[in-house]
Parts: sequence; structure tokens; C-alpha cells
Amino acid sequence: MSNPFENLNQNQINKLFSLLGVHIYNFKKNQEILPTIKYENIISIILQGYAQIINIDYNGNEIVMENLAKNDIFGTNISATNSEYTQIIAKEETKVLVIDYNKLINPANLKYNYFNIFFRNIFDIINTKFKEANERVKILEKKQIREKLLEYFEIEHKKSRQKNIYLPFTFKTLADYIAVDRSAMFRELKHLKDEKFIEVNDRKITLLYK
Repeated sequence: MSNPFENLNQNQINKLFSLLGVHIYNFKKNQEILPTIKYENIISIILQGYAQIINIDYNGNEIVMENLAKNDIFGTNISATNSEYTQIIAKEETKVLVIDYNKLINPANLKYNYFNIFFRNIFDIINTKFKEANERVKILEKKQIREKLLEYFEIEHKKSRQKNIYLPFTFKTLADYIAVDRSAMFRELKHLKDEKFIEVNDRKITLLYK
């Protein structure tokens, strides 16, 4: 499940938007998205574009907490956005739908079939989101760059049961995701290739040790 509007036609989506009183905002590249999210009880959906939730540490270093692409959900209670050092930045032109959390959980909505479909979709996506967050914790717990990379490869391998892993993002983003220096990560990838652990072809990584 990756689409919050799955199994809904456009007419039902329009009714849903009216029921929930949604707001849609457009953000330019590098613009901060919803800086007031820390203080508002909302659920948001990326309709178009790409953004990142970034935490800035006391040294001014940026750590990518979460990547947000089309159909991804973030919000006050489901994302790491409650710190004053956290920002949500549009990495390209991005359109965001915003729902008041209190309107979303209004029991009166349950009489509408289209709302129940939407709510189940949201629930499934949030479950997946928490699962992915737990996977990342396993990676970040590793001390060495090699251990972080191999843990990431193992997680992706278990999902597909294939030796070939296709990165959903760039290697630059991978370094941010596993929270390591990019140059150091590329050196470790070279070591893994030289030692015949992996082969790399663009974003395809073949696990030779499997």
C-alpha cells in the first residue's frame, strides 16, 4: 500500500476533500514546508514533489531523518518534527495536502464508505512507515560504515529475496539515510566491490555473498 487514495475515484476524492476541509499548499525548491507543524495537530500528504525532514545538530550538521516522496505521509504525531532543530525542506517544487487531525478522527465520518477506504489506506501506510523507521534504527545502531551498508543490503534482500537490489534513491541520499560521510561511504563501497562482496551497476547492487 503506497497510495492513500487507492480504490477511490475522482468523485469520491472530491467528496473526501470537502468532508475533511483539506488545504493544499505549493512550495518552491529549498523552501521550508509547514514550519508551524511543530505546534499544529495535522496530517500531511505529499501530492507531488520530494522533501526531506532534516535535523540540525549543535554543530550545524544536517541529518536526514526522513525522505518524503509522492503519497508519503507525515505529521505532528507520526514524524520526527517536534524538535526546534527540525525542518521539512522541499528539495524540488512540492505540493502538500494538509488535514486537521481532529477532523480526520471525527466519528461522524465513518458513515461514508469513501472515508473508510481512505482511512484504511492511511492506516496501512502509517504501519509501513513505522516498520521502515524500525529498519532504519537497526542500520543506525551499527558502528561501522561497512556494517551499516551490509545491514541495509540485508534488509532490502529480505524484502525481495533477490540478489539484485535496486536503490530507490541516489547514493548521495543513501549516505544521508545511513548517516555517514559520503566520501567515506563511497570508499567502503569500493572495498566491498574489490573484495567481491557486491557488484554495482548504476543503482543496481548485486549481492555476491548470497
